[in-house]
Amino acid sequence: MSRHKGGMFLSQRKYAEQIIERAGMSCCKSSHTPVDTKEKVSATSSTTYEDPTLYRSLAGALQYLTFTRPDISYAVQQVCLHMHDPRVDHMQALKRIIRYIQGTLDYGLHLYSSPVSSLVSYTDADWGGCPDTRRSTSGYCVFLGDNLISWSSKRQPTLSRSSAEAEYRGVANVVSESCWLRNLLLQLHCPMRKATIVYCDNVSAIYLSGNPVQHQRTKHIEMDIHFVREKVARGQVRVLHVPSLYQIADIFTKGLPRILFEDFRDSLSVRQPSASTEGVC
Repeated sequence: MSRHKGGMFLSQRKYAEQIIERAGMSCCKSSHTPVDTKEKVSATSSTTYEDPTLYRSLAGALQYLTFTRPDISYAVQQVCLHMHDPRVDHMQALKRIIRYIQGTLDYGLHLYSSPVSSLVSYTDADWGGCPDTRRSTSGYCVFLGDNLISWSSKRQPTLSRSSAEAEYRGVANVVSESCWLRNLLLQLHCPMRKATIVYCDNVSAIYLSGNPVQHQRTKHIEMDIHFVREKVARGQVRVLHVPSLYQIADIFTKGLPRILFEDFRDSLSVRQPSASTEGVC
């Protein structure tokens, strides 16, 4: 961690270098993104990888790196799904992450001095994206003021029968995380006076968060619906629409084109260090 005039810079550069060296890729060419935009790799694609222990070791190490590199969260989550039976294609996906890290070794998470006024979150889901189970991948990020403080990329535990259901499960997840953060800030004597804003790009999911009428197609997510609506009714949460072009949480649910990926990465404050620092911890 290093300090600069505007705040702090969190980096795991040395740890990232160790991962690259362990993989034997110190001289590899860099990649502009950690994952491609193609369909997700199947669990049974290609042949079994010859050294599953190495695969698991590298995948586990990359998980720890996501503490300061949220930009690789989705890619790491995808390779970790196959730790029980890694295939050659899965190792290729893992190596792409390492090539991306090689080209962004200087990058880390910036935290800036800003007024603690509100929690703002973004949530998204990639409906039925898993080629093996057709489960959806949901992701979210939560900002306290201008700073990213929480993020997640995770495959949903159950099958969603519609995109609205998948998106709404994502909304419920980030609302739950926001409630925990609000309680934590309350204990730290920094209570949130304003409602947490949840941005979602699915109109149906937004409608369900405020509409008291139950529909037949939503009975199987009734618990999530009541949970979110209760928080909305209490004024703790507001679920609003955001155009897909500005949906930052996309970076946690799918592979993106280079330009869009770099734009969202910058929105997460994952950048190179500032030119000057005031001290290193």
